[in-house]
Amino acid sequence: MKPMKQIFPGVFSRGKTLLTQNFSPGRKVYGEELVHFEGKELRVWNAFRSKLGAAISNGLKELPLSGGSKVLYLGIAEGTTASHMSDIMGEKGVIFGVDVAERTMRKLIEICDFRPNIIPILADANRPESYAEYLKGHKIDLLYQDIAQKNQAEIFNRNARMFLRRGSKGLLVIKARSISQKEKADAIFGKETGLLEKEFKILQTVNLRPFDKEHAIVLCEKK
Repeated sequence: MKPMKQIFPGVFSRGKTLLTQNFSPGRKVYGEELVHFEGKELRVWNAFRSKLGAAISNGLKELPLSGGSKVLYLGIAEGTTASHMSDIMGEKGVIFGVDVAERTMRKLIEICDFRPNIIPILADANRPESYAEYLKGHKIDLLYQDIAQKNQAEIFNRNARMFLRRGSKGLLVIKARSISQKEKADAIFGKETGLLEKEFKILQTVNLRPFDKEHAIVLCEKK
């Protein structure tokens, strides 16, 4: 059996398999395997189902999450990736999860029933002022975005200006085909990263192949 090792705080690997310690023991979120190790219950983090998991598998150098982190997650959807963030952050952390789709929000709320460190917010990420009241009094440590819009970097920057302080981190998923069907993915990644430089210092860009075609994640730090 391959040895278990911790690669980031709260994130473990066994060979090529990623795992997080289950915040809600005995419960699954998306049909993932549960593994018991040294008295702990771990959840397999499927990199084909999570772009953050794919980025870690492909060599993300820094994961700006820890116990007690506060995250603004734009495009949280049904909460697959957020559930692993929830594991990492524990009871002292909080994820403000924004999504515009009522159908996916209903499924997310079911997860929030047993993961109280996720707060669901039905809103449009293009309009950060519409959910600013939920974040009042909280210092956001990480802005994470996974949205299928043409103006991905613009949305990210707009939220960063409103909610991030200098030195806070960002992780932007760039979905090339949501921006253009004609341009090459690498060219789109370059343009979107260039737009981010208005607000951020770029730390790393990770291509998500083979887990997600024509997707990348940009790790950045607020200027």
